[in-house]
Amino acid sequence: MSTLEQENHSNENRRITWEGCSVLLDINDGDRLVFSRLTAGSIVKIGNKNYPLQPLIGCPFGSLFQVENGANGPCLSRVISTAEVSNDEDKKECDLKDESRDNRALIDNNTAQTLTGDDIEGMRRQGASGNEIVEALIANSATFENKTSFSQEKYRLKKQKKYAPKVLLRRPFARRFLRVDTLSLLLSFANVTAHSDVLVVDMIGGILTGAVAERLGGTGYVCNTYRGDSPSSIEIVRIFNFGDEINKRIVRLPLADLSAPPNADSKDMELLQASGSPVSMEETTVSSKDGRPTTETVASKVHKAAKPGEKASEDAIKLWKENGFSSLIIAAPEVDAWGIVKEPLATCMHNLQVEKMAIGLQITEPWLREYQCNLM
Repeated sequence: MSTLEQENHSNENRRITWEGCSVLLDINDGDRLVFSRLTAGSIVKIGNKNYPLQPLIGCPFGSLFQVENGANGPCLSRVISTAEVSNDEDKKECDLKDESRDNRALIDNNTAQTLTGDDIEGMRRQGASGNEIVEALIANSATFENKTSFSQEKYRLKKQKKYAPKVLLRRPFARRFLRVDTLSLLLSFANVTAHSDVLVVDMIGGILTGAVAERLGGTGYVCNTYRGDSPSSIEIVRIFNFGDEINKRIVRLPLADLSAPPNADSKDMELLQASGSPVSMEETTVSSKDGRPTTETVASKVHKAAKPGEKASEDAIKLWKENGFSSLIIAAPEVDAWGIVKEPLATCMHNLQVEKMAIGLQITEPWLREYQCNLM
């Protein structure tokens, strides 16, 4: 298989999980989010039980799994949605629109449920599934039929989360430390597009670096710079499940090297670049002129998977010193200028403009809200 065919095959497989990839487990529709790496021995704890993640390997992102009692103990079983389930959901929506009942006559005194905890444990020991337990709770509830359709669905969902939790297999995304609208504004204002060279100051674990690399798609470079000798961690980049083509485009470089004269430390850079490829010694048996076999030691380069955050090459540094970067993005919680009111930001922007310390400044308010505000 050629290199191009391997890359295309790898890109197609990015839609399907593989052993060693990072995933985001969405438990019970956002009640709990868990980052996990899929291996043969990895587990996730739901309630007071551990469930192996082996069944998730080889499944497409977006698959839904449900907790079940298997022959070898608790396990996650994939749920396949059908047209029958969709029709039931449409029917429930119609019932909600035509609702005429209410809950005024219901009294919550904890006596409506006749099924006890011991009965539920007995059903579990007999191998009953979570859905069967939920249906048994509904059948033994004295007030379920008198509730409104909305209350019935609410009751069913509450019991389902407890006795038949579901796990949605999601692709990891950049969200932690940054609201999704803030990250989108950063990428948009910085004009991060294909074949761009973006300089970033990422002090939030690598989310910004990974988001820029994902937008570049294996073209251009994202250079993570820092002050001093200790770079900031970009550990979160590995959760993106990037391939070698994108990982080798994520580099690091101290700010001192970028600001140094073009000819400074050129010898050191050449030595570093020359020693960058690991070499292994292999013994090869060849025939001499008299027919006796002799052994020769041949040096061969070892193919090593690209890791994000390697030191930038000398050619790239020289190009950046001559032409600069396409944009600069800074994400540093201790340095960023932000506030809940605009007046201090306006004063800061005015001072920067007067002192001619920056250009193209603007104050932006993120648009995303957790709830709708109506102006009176």
